[in-house]
Formats: sequence, structure tokens, C-alpha cells
Amino acid sequence: MGVFDSFLFGFQVVLDPTNLLFCFIGVLIGTLVGVLPGIGPAGAMGLLLPATFSASPTAGIIMLAGIYYGAMYGGSTTSILIKIPGEAASVVTCLDGYQMARQGRAGPALGIAAFGSFIGGTLSIIGLMLIAHPLARVALNFGPPEYFALICTGLITVTYLTQGSVLKSLMMALVGILIGNVGLDLVNALPRFTFGITELEDGVGIVPLVMGLFGISEVLINIEEEARRELFPTRLTHLYPSLKDWAESIGAILRGSVIGFFLGILPGGGAVLSSFVSYAIERKVSKNPERFGQGAIAGVAAPETANNAAAGGSLIPLLSLGIPANPAMAMLFAALIIHGIQPGPFFIKNNPQLFWGLVASMYLGNGLLLLLNLPLIGIWVKLLKVPYRILFPLILLFCLIGAYSVNNSPFDVSLMILCGALGYLMKKFGYDAAPLILAFLLGPILEQALRQSLRISGGSFFIFISRPISGITLGIAFLLLLSNILPFLKKRRRVYEEFKE
Repeated sequence: MGVFDSFLFGFQVVLDPTNLLFCFIGVLIGTLVGVLPGIGPAGAMGLLLPATFSASPTAGIIMLAGIYYGAMYGGSTTSILIKIPGEAASVVTCLDGYQMARQGRAGPALGIAAFGSFIGGTLSIIGLMLIAHPLARVALNFGPPEYFALICTGLITVTYLTQGSVLKSLMMALVGILIGNVGLDLVNALPRFTFGITELEDGVGIVPLVMGLFGISEVLINIEEEARRELFPTRLTHLYPSLKDWAESIGAILRGSVIGFFLGILPGGGAVLSSFVSYAIERKVSKNPERFGQGAIAGVAAPETANNAAAGGSLIPLLSLGIPANPAMAMLFAALIIHGIQPGPFFIKNNPQLFWGLVASMYLGNGLLLLLNLPLIGIWVKLLKVPYRILFPLILLFCLIGAYSVNNSPFDVSLMILCGALGYLMKKFGYDAAPLILAFLLGPILEQALRQSLRISGGSFFIFISRPISGITLGIAFLLLLSNILPFLKKRRRVYEEFKE
């Protein structure tokens, strides 16, 4: 079956009434998550993970994916109107979007953000269709050493590209691997790190962990530091950009689509890095770079296109290699595992209905988002006036219900509250939860690949260097580590020399 026939098959899948409803719910919730500053797409996906258990795998994955790329759309509204990004990928949009609003051009800014998001999202889906299957075929040549090296490099890349301290990110990745090893040993089935607690023999659940780290902690942080939300008084007119606006933006949209897609494939890349890089490149290539930060429409189009293009690119390593590139993809990874589906080289072959249904749903979802975002902007603006004292108790209630409903276990609720307190402390002291979640999910796969590799080699670690793919991949990981360690050592040496003097 060719690509075109497979694509038509995907539309047959997604036009099933149940799948269509879940696609609409996903993009609607995603837009809400993007508009309301706070929890972010990964947190929302984690909170709604239990809601997919009673649905079919196809419907559940379609909804979770819709939340992710829907949040990329919705995040531009708050960035442009009140200079508060609804999620991290829209931070750069604040620079020029809010200035356009102050100049009475909020309409064209919101319009170009929506159209750029649609174009970037659509082009990334085409790239997903063309690249995912060939990459899966290449991945069939991967053995345990290659997977071990690839996961190591992915985790190091995530810590390398994360915001804040690299050392803290590495620590969080190691903590994530440690938490992922709680439970019964893979080989001898003996309990590890359970401290005699029977409920931990099955391991730490992904739902209470994610709901605690993202949901509970976010509520606690926002209660402590409530952000002021003052809308800039402006009339939302001329939502459709003029020909001059399109002429200034089309290059940024096309470049942002390419940059976002390929950076989305990289572990740790994703929407945030894509939006920053795309904005920086547009400023470099612009004939009038001084206009950026003062209300340049290209400064809105570039990051908004890039972060939506990254959503499609992020699916490629997850579905082809079985390795999530960012926390949102980690939620999709967890949903697939819970439904008994193993993402990786055989995913497309064994689950064509799910893969092509997801691809078709993203085409349909991007169209729905365009319809939701342009005509209904007035409604999204009114939602920004919902008081935090109403919003946060609802989030807490949803967290409690979600954590309990998975196994009907009060222990999971207690674990979620504990993870929420941990997440609060992590945010207070500048520790990012993203490396922890990714390492938690990839830790068991990493351990299994390590043990299988050592069994193949008879206990020799030389197998990781002697095989070309794993050797080169580990070499890249080592260079990334070295590039962070050397500046740290130079700084310590300089401090030591100043102390001696």
C-alpha cells in the first residue's frame, strides 16, 4: 500500500465518529491549555492520561496528540494580548506580538500566528509521512548496543539543551533513572528500592508521578506567585493579514517550518528550542533587524510556525525509534505502553491503523484549530479573566480523581501528593522536571539494552565501541558532556587561582 493509499486509509480511521470526537476534544483542550498560562501541554497530557484508558488506543493517542499541537496554537493569544506566554514555546512571541497589540495591530498578529501555525503544522505532517517509515526501516538494524547508545545520547542532549543549569538537569536525569528502577528486577524478579512497600513492587506509576510534578506543583507555585493578567485594551479587528503582512512573513513561515521540523526530531529540541532558533535566524537574515522587538510581524510568524512544525517532527523519533524527544512525547510514549503498544521500528507495520489515523487526525486537527482560533478569539480572551481561585481547585480535584481512578488505590493519591511536594521544591530551587520524566520512562529500556548487550559480548563493554553506530553515537554523547565539563573546570581553576593570590 502506497503513501497516498495509506493516507486515505488514515482518513477512514479518523472519520469514525468516536475518533473524530476525540480529535475535536484534544484540539479544544489544547487550545485552552495554551490560552490559560500555567500547566503546559505536557502537564495537561499527563492529567488527561487516565481519561484515555477506557477509549481505544487510536482515539486516546489522537486526543493526546491534539492537546500537544493545539497548545502550540493557543499559546500565542496570551503572548500577544497580555505578554504572558500560555506555554514555554510562545515566550519569543511576546517580544513582537505584544508590541503589535500596543500599536493597535493585535488582529494581524493573531491572524498571522494562526495561519503560520497551520502552514508549519501541515508541512511537518508531510515530513512525518515521508521520513517516519524509512527511518523505521533503518532502525531494524539497531541491536541492544545501538539502543543503549542512542538513549544515552538522547538523555544527555536533553540535559544539554534544557534551560538552566546543565548539572542540575543531569542530576534530574539520574534521579529519573533511579525512580524508573523501583519495582521488581527485570531478570531475577526481586524487589528493588521498594523499602518493603508492596504497592511499589509494580514500580512507580507514571500517572501519579506526572500529575504530581506538573499539576500539583504548578498549583502550589502559582498560589505563591500569582501573575498579574491585565489585557491591553485593543480592538480585535482585521484578523486576516494584508498582502504586505504576508509579503513580510512568508519567508519566515517557510524557514520556520523547516527549522521547527528538523529541530523537533532532535532529543531535547522540540517547540521551545525551535521557536528561539527560528526567531534568531529571522533577525539575522532580515534587512531591518532593528524592527525586531518593536512589532515586526515576521517576529511573530517565525516562532509560531516553528513551534507547530516541531510538533510533527517530535513524533518521528517516538514512532520510528521508540524514543520520546521531549516531555510531551513522553506522555504519548506512556499512553502507548499502557495500551500494550510498543513504539519503535515495527510500530508502523504492526499498527497501521493507529499511525495513519494519527497522521490524518493531525491534518484534520490543524484545520479545526484554524477555525477555533480565528473566529473564537473573543471567547479565549474572556477565559483569561477566570480567577485563579476557581481554576486551581478544579485542577487539584482533577488530579485527585485521575490518580485514584487508575488502580482505585489511595496509595497512588498519596504518591501523587508526595511527587507534588517534590515538584514544588524542584521548581523553587531551579530543577527541571523534563529530564526526570524522560529518564524515568527510558530507564527500564536503557537497563534492558545494557544487560542484553553484556550478555551478547560475554560481559565485555567493548561491544559499545566496536559497533560503528553505537560507537559514533556514544562519541557524540561524550563530546556533549565534555563541552559542558571543560568550561566548569576552567571556572573552578580560575576561582582557585584567585583564592591563592
